[in-house]
Amino acid sequence: MRHLVDEAKLADRILIDSAGTGDWHIGAPPDERAQLAARQRGYELAALRGRQITVADFERFDLLIAMDERNVAELRRLCPPAQRDRIRLLMEFVPEIDRRWDGTREVADPYFGGAEGFEQVLDQCEAACRGLIDVLRAQLPG
Repeated sequence: MRHLVDEAKLADRILIDSAGTGDWHIGAPPDERAQLAARQRGYELAALRGRQITVADFERFDLLIAMDERNVAELRRLCPPAQRDRIRLLMEFVPEIDRRWDGTREVADPYFGGAEGFEQVLDQCEAACRGLIDVLRAQLPG
């Protein structure tokens, strides 16, 4: 998302962060296989470190985007009721023209598979993030 936001020249207008709902990767870098797949596409993830979502995130961000329904449920559990409309699935933003992911509601979990799973995740995320940028661009003033 950061890379695509930079390409769209919106980095000064869109704040991006990443956090998990669980505490098992706090302070850890992304999975080596994810880093390798991302690096092959020109994305550098090595400096990233895991953190756990906080209640303050629901105030700080206009959207909280989850990869799957399990994380949506956990976000809703943590979220103050007045901000639950800020929680969305990433795949909701895939443009209708992108038929590869037609009807797919969740980003695949590549953890227990091979390298092809990480490539699929990147394909899904790129498509959805492009759609999300289009939605955000339309909502930004000026």
